[in-house]
Amino acid sequence: MVNIVLFGPPGAGKGTQSEGIIKKYQLSHISTGDLFRKHLKEGTALGKLAQQYMDAGNLVPDQVVIDMVDDKIKSDGKINGYIFDGFPRTVAQAEALDKLMNGKSTPISCMIALEVSKAELVKRLLNRGKTSGRVDDQDESKIQNRITVYENETIPVANYYKNQGKFNGIQGIGEVDSIFKNICKVIDARL
Repeated sequence: MVNIVLFGPPGAGKGTQSEGIIKKYQLSHISTGDLFRKHLKEGTALGKLAQQYMDAGNLVPDQVVIDMVDDKIKSDGKINGYIFDGFPRTVAQAEALDKLMNGKSTPISCMIALEVSKAELVKRLLNRGKTSGRVDDQDESKIQNRITVYENETIPVANYYKNQGKFNGIQGIGEVDSIFKNICKVIDARL
């Protein structure tokens, strides 16, 4: 079983690359954003609890997020592993995820971080904003802020995985297929 934490700033190509990874390795995709939407839509106990925090203007506690991840894992049955998309975002979440996955005897195999320059990210996101209609991709100051928040949150998480020997930085600029091949080399080495 292989469990991958996929990271990269907004516009780095996580969505594009995760599709290929999921297909090639038959992994289950875990995005906390998707989990939040599912639990809120279905009105589950976890969704209602998360809604209470959000309604009060607070961040949803890490344990609620981890409980949503655990719920997803329990519902998946037998699979080849997971790709965690943009999660964990903090060291506390990484520690909680490790505890959860180690408890299931399926530890995190590696963190793959797509590395792209700020200038390229801004260019990509502005271009995406023209075609996607996403408001947050049409304002350069908002894009810069999202990149800064990502960097501030991610550096400690990247260091957490570096200390475990699980961090792998992959150049996210170039041909999509070439980037994918480099990602596959990392994953194959962990299988």
